[in-house]
Amino acid sequence: MKKTFTINGDNFSDFQGFTKEFSSIVLSNKHIWNGNLDAFNDILRGGFGFEDDDDIEIVWKNSINSIKDLGYIETIKKLNEKYEHCHPTNKVSVLQELHKARNNQGPTVFDRIIEIINEHENKNITLKLE
Repeated sequence: MKKTFTINGDNFSDFQGFTKEFSSIVLSNKHIWNGNLDAFNDILRGGFGFEDDDDIEIVWKNSINSIKDLGYIETIKKLNEKYEHCHPTNKVSVLQELHKARNNQGPTVFDRIIEIINEHENKNITLKLE
């Protein structure tokens, strides 16, 4: 069975807004995703509103807006939060990521979300950017 979920980049302007949109649309508010990207990967594995054997299509309307909204400014914000809460042994690598983001280098939050979704592409999840 194929299920299609449509999220709209016009409905949010930051990562927190994206997590609310995703929770509302894809998880039908049965589960609330807190924004942890490892948890996002787990959600896409199944059991959070769809089953492992479901074919899932995520349609991301107005994704061009999300490229900007989830770009380097939002990435810097998320990396600063990560730095505050990470294990001391990870602080150096987070600072390196932060330095790159401040120079508009490296993956953005948007890039990371796309990467996680695409990791499931060969399984049963496809992404359509509009």
